[in-house]
Amino acid sequence: MISQEQVLAALRNVEDPDLKKDLVTLNMIKDLKIEDKQIRFTLELTTPACPMKDMLKNACLNAIKHFVSQEAEIEINITSRVTKPMDTTQLKAIRNIVLVSSGKGGVGKSTVASNLAIALGADGAKVGLIDADIYGPSVPTMFDLVGAKPSARETEEGKTLIMPIEKYGIKLLSLGFFADPDQPVPWRGPMASNAVKQLFNDADWGELDYLIVDLPPGTGDIHITITQSFPIAGAVIVTTPQQVALADTRKGLAMFRMPGINIPVLGVIENMAYFTPQELPENKYYIFGKDGGKALAKSFDVPFLGEIPIVQSITEGGDSGVPIALDPDNSIAQSFAEIAGKVAQQIAINNARTAGNVSSGLEIDAK
Repeated sequence: MISQEQVLAALRNVEDPDLKKDLVTLNMIKDLKIEDKQIRFTLELTTPACPMKDMLKNACLNAIKHFVSQEAEIEINITSRVTKPMDTTQLKAIRNIVLVSSGKGGVGKSTVASNLAIALGADGAKVGLIDADIYGPSVPTMFDLVGAKPSARETEEGKTLIMPIEKYGIKLLSLGFFADPDQPVPWRGPMASNAVKQLFNDADWGELDYLIVDLPPGTGDIHITITQSFPIAGAVIVTTPQQVALADTRKGLAMFRMPGINIPVLGVIENMAYFTPQELPENKYYIFGKDGGKALAKSFDVPFLGEIPIVQSITEGGDSGVPIALDPDNSIAQSFAEIAGKVAQQIAINNARTAGNVSSGLEIDAK
């Protein structure tokens, strides 16, 4: 007879490569049931976007076969419970707020934020997206929602809550939903900050695993307001390879490390990394320079999350309101999926470190 003790002892030999502890100690083995040679259990990961789910599943199968019985019939159900930072007294139903930032406009930050949100949602996570770019809100265009207006509901306490618009499985709010798209809005600092805070505090987001926030370019009032008002899981930095963009991005990245802000930087994404003609898919032309994002990540000792090339279909997807990440067969969509997995991975590592589940000296391996 196979016992639970035997199976758990075998699974103690399977280590999560990020958290550096075995799956049993991390309480990731759930609902273990044994009937004769049949073994069934649930492997609960820290995110549905875990890039190592297949590797961990195979490691569990091999461990049981090796340490328990070669004849065991094993059924593993994979699920997830997204972790969150310890200090989340505000917005308790939102597990992780992730900022997407750049020091410079025009680097494709909003495109990255939109496709990152969709890629996280494609893996089964509950995702929201706030377009906090008060000067040039892009989410209404990228999700084909220009002119859309959110509805509202009143709570039992008499408070009016904004209802995010849901599209492609993503809950969305943008300051662009509340302004005429053809009219400029001359925001002053306090007005802009209060408007952005309302998108967090006065909206019915429900339960979310990740709330992606598309920040304005630069390092202004909106950045300070959000980082000092809400518990932030981390920031993703978007840049292009050329030096003029990197100079500004460097300042934007350094802002998150200032003592009064101190937000974990999850990594750097290099957008418009190279151009590949559709008729010559093996050719790469580095028209804006090469490896600038990698060099930036290395200089700040943060992960390099990946590179996105210049491709016409990315532009067409954003302009038509159908982001490219919605096409799972597209190679660019697959790149966004890989980046989303790395972002979720870094969040899980940081959350585990905060909870004391990993060593504070752990080197993040996503470079």
